[in-house]
Amino acid sequence: MAELRPLTAELRHIAETELNEVKERLPADLDALREWLSKQPHLRARQEDQFLVGFLRGCKFSLEKSKSKIEHFYTIKTLMPELFANRVVDDKILALCRTGTYVRLPNAWGPSGPRIQITNYEKFDPKVYKLVDLFRYQTMLSEQAIWEDDHTNVSGFIEIIDMGKMSLSFLAQLDFTLIKRMGVFAEKAQPTRLKGIHLINCPKEAVALLNLAKGLMPSKLQQRFYVYKNLEQLNKVIPREYLPEEYGGSNGRISDIQAETEKQLLAYSDYFKEDSQYGVNEQLRPGKRVNADSIFGSEGSFRKLDID
Repeated sequence: MAELRPLTAELRHIAETELNEVKERLPADLDALREWLSKQPHLRARQEDQFLVGFLRGCKFSLEKSKSKIEHFYTIKTLMPELFANRVVDDKILALCRTGTYVRLPNAWGPSGPRIQITNYEKFDPKVYKLVDLFRYQTMLSEQAIWEDDHTNVSGFIEIIDMGKMSLSFLAQLDFTLIKRMGVFAEKAQPTRLKGIHLINCPKEAVALLNLAKGLMPSKLQQRFYVYKNLEQLNKVIPREYLPEEYGGSNGRISDIQAETEKQLLAYSDYFKEDSQYGVNEQLRPGKRVNADSIFGSEGSFRKLDID
């Protein structure tokens, strides 16, 4: 019998009707993935039930798509050491957590709805942190969600990005190669499904850059960008009650969410220390070896935008 956390009735209905999940078939599906992994000499992957079922659910229980996601998950993590190598819950990560720049709200969008996450760049100090630091932090929480968050795994997640008081110095350090690679990771490797990116309070200086960044994303993700002038426009789509208290809602207080997230990160300290033993070894890959060009495509020479 598969060792899985039981789903609520509402999420069970979504899993069965939208993701093609058949409870009685789960052990066989998980065994099929493990058998495939045992025949991949280049690939070292976690094989716990709760981890693997995240990929099955993210791929609507297509075994072939699940295999591809797992392959890309570990290949891209190996190809992007700036994000995924030596991830530890250190003072810098905890300090970034305490800023409240990025929070995952405690209540999902309804009993069977997606998880809601908010990034507020007003709280991000570009003199202290770089974009790669934020992405590294976000990938740690996203990986934790594969294990812990049934709403994210079954119904996906939405991202709200508040750009109201984003500094020009932050815009100056935008790394479009990194943004493009993160888009590829989200589409090809991340098992949790991104349902939408909702941007609010966008300053005029950011609109052109947003369009450029959006153009670098895979076409499927480009269709999931939504821009609103203000919070009132957003609330026509996402009711205010699902937002945190600081945004006029009743979905937690950001300071409390930060404190709880810090506890969760510390609880995963050993997990991230162990993570270095997983990945791909291209020397052992059967057939043609993979590199950054074959995964991410031609990236040109752009790196950062220069703003005086």
